[in-house]
Amino acid sequence: MPRILIADDQTDVVAALSLLLKGEGFRIESASSPAGVVKAIDGQEFDVVLIDLNYARDTTSGSEGLDLLSKIRAMDPSLPVVVMTAWGSVNLAVEAMRRGARDFIQKPWDNARLLAVLRTQVELAEALRRGRKLEAENIALRDTVSEGNEIPQIVAESPSMKSVLKLVERIGPADANVLITGENGTGKEVITRVLHSISSRRSKPLISLNAGALAEGVFESELFGHVRGAFTDAKSDRVGRFELADGGTLFLDEIGNVPLNLQAKLLRVIETGEFERVGSSKTQKVNVRLLSATNADLHGEVAQGKFRQDLLFRLNTVEIRLPPLRDRIEDIEVLAEHFLRIHRERYRRPILGFTPEALDALRHHLWPGNVRELDHVIERAVLMSTGSMVTAFDLALEATPDARLSARLEEMSLEDAERLLIKKALARFEGNANRAAEALGLSRSALYRRLQKYGLGS
Repeated sequence: MPRILIADDQTDVVAALSLLLKGEGFRIESASSPAGVVKAIDGQEFDVVLIDLNYARDTTSGSEGLDLLSKIRAMDPSLPVVVMTAWGSVNLAVEAMRRGARDFIQKPWDNARLLAVLRTQVELAEALRRGRKLEAENIALRDTVSEGNEIPQIVAESPSMKSVLKLVERIGPADANVLITGENGTGKEVITRVLHSISSRRSKPLISLNAGALAEGVFESELFGHVRGAFTDAKSDRVGRFELADGGTLFLDEIGNVPLNLQAKLLRVIETGEFERVGSSKTQKVNVRLLSATNADLHGEVAQGKFRQDLLFRLNTVEIRLPPLRDRIEDIEVLAEHFLRIHRERYRRPILGFTPEALDALRHHLWPGNVRELDHVIERAVLMSTGSMVTAFDLALEATPDARLSARLEEMSLEDAERLLIKKALARFEGNANRAAEALGLSRSALYRRLQKYGLGS
């Protein structure tokens, strides 16, 4: 009988779920708080955890549920977690999916969908434990990128992104290690899947590991695996990511987070293909192409002694820099249309396009979260829109200080804009005219002429 842990602070919800699931052959345990969930998982094994996103501390933000999800993932990355949410907080459920939840259930729930979701997760967990298929293990690990020969679609009209795609096309078929850099949300994982899908390894696994999501103590086990009894919680042998990726590609996201004491072991396996599982003296050998990504300045990390220079040389045989979305203005509208097609089909919403005001809002937003933020905004708009067109209201974009300044500048004359920028530069450098002139790209004498012109001198 599959064992399920239900977490909700409403006793009537727990009672209703227990009645339904017990009748379908599930064994039920319950908890009414995040602390109770952690205690239950620490003491028992479960096939699935079904958690609410809101508890006693507040009833709308979902922060407790998201924090609980992170704790569960840290305790057992392979334990399936399904979140429950009311319709008004579907965007929270989407965020939970991005943080590692397997699925989400809307309240009030549909019994058939709830049972289907839980049974699917139980089957995947059973497949992982029994080791029936490598693919099943990949799915249950959740960080594994789905394998397939289809090349992911990349929407790009901007010159900067077209240059990136040309470089990808050239180096994809090669077997060189690649370091992909860029801000969060620029599409590093998508580029990884393209590189793998056009390589000679495309029929082999593409395995992913987010180094930024792991506690330091589990790094070595995740990379190289362990044998039973290697440490307190090692109840069985575990295959590491390098073994899973043998013959294929391994993608290490947030590579800058690999602990310094493990970087030497990572360098060894890159150079020789050899490693040992934790707790074993048997040397194993793999053939893996390594793709890695980071939003950090690894050269700066090397200078500070936080990252090995020889490892960096091995990682970036070729480096691909992805531009932020604010530098890809030509791509914003076409990307928005692309995401709209995906999400209206996913949620079966009859939305035809964007109003002119919505498109204008998209163009003027600065997109600090880049393409990932745009995808999330369009997904949320599709869910919340009540008409056939997405409006600026549906997008719910908040103007950043820089965006408000940009809009203000558009309404100014050239002289007014110049006066404002000079005043801001002087304020930023506490009246230091030399530094302000350098920041504005002016000579010192040119700045003084403008100060006199606009009456800004002291």
